[in-house]
Amino acid sequence: MKRPNHTNSKYVSQALSAAFFLFIGALVLFPAVYTLCNSFMSPAEISHYYAAAMRQDEHAAAAFHLVPDVFSLEGYYMVFLRSTDYLMKFWRSLFLCLAISAGQILVSALGGFAFAKYPLPFKKGTFFLLMVLMMMPVQVTLVPNYIILDELKLLDTWLALILPMAFLPFGTVFMTQIFQGIPDEILDAAKLDGAGTLQILLRIMAPIGKGGIVSVFLLSFVDAWNMVEQPITFLNDILKYPLSVFLASVNQVNFELSFVCGVLAALPILLLFFFFHEELARGIELSGVR
Repeated sequence: MKRPNHTNSKYVSQALSAAFFLFIGALVLFPAVYTLCNSFMSPAEISHYYAAAMRQDEHAAAAFHLVPDVFSLEGYYMVFLRSTDYLMKFWRSLFLCLAISAGQILVSALGGFAFAKYPLPFKKGTFFLLMVLMMMPVQVTLVPNYIILDELKLLDTWLALILPMAFLPFGTVFMTQIFQGIPDEILDAAKLDGAGTLQILLRIMAPIGKGGIVSVFLLSFVDAWNMVEQPITFLNDILKYPLSVFLASVNQVNFELSFVCGVLAALPILLLFFFFHEELARGIELSGVR
């Protein structure tokens, strides 16, 4: 009786798995590749191939053109040099997201340290409430936040965007998991050496939990960079809208530059992931998130 060839079966299984994941990866990357390739088209070429989309004609056939007929940097010239509107929105959005991420790190580090290492009253119930709030969609909290910001006279200011997002519960829950993994003996030894609470946080907890802090920074930055509902709800002046809101309407305003603006909007996220992907993976691993 002939034995089954397990080696061939193993190779076939690996080949099928590789083909499947390559297919999924291609589907995920295709929108980014499509946007990048189209960003090197001239505005005239985009107008030619996407005339139906520019007219917002629902009955027209969908346009598809991947490879530019002629390589052109005219779109990048218009966005980066000819007009300052797009770059101004970019830098304002970048400053706004950095402020939100800094606030999120501060609140998360302090809150996570308190929940992980101090016997707070009603700690379990409060932490459970934070986890419930973390799972709620942003649309649920828009109206309560609007009422509070209106009472504080903060509507139509950037603080209306910074404060609610800086106090989102995700970072605190995440950093609590990180800090709980640090042995109490290290803190006790630091206290015996005369270290205060702030010194313990800055010199012991923060360096050990560096991966978690970087993860909170990256995730909060991505969340802030992609926000749309909050600016529309809390800001009355459209000139204060971040780049994320502008991208939602750029197709109607200036379709020829929509691909270049898409590339511009993706740059910060790609650069952050490129430089800090190891810290992000390490932070998620330390938190126990699966």
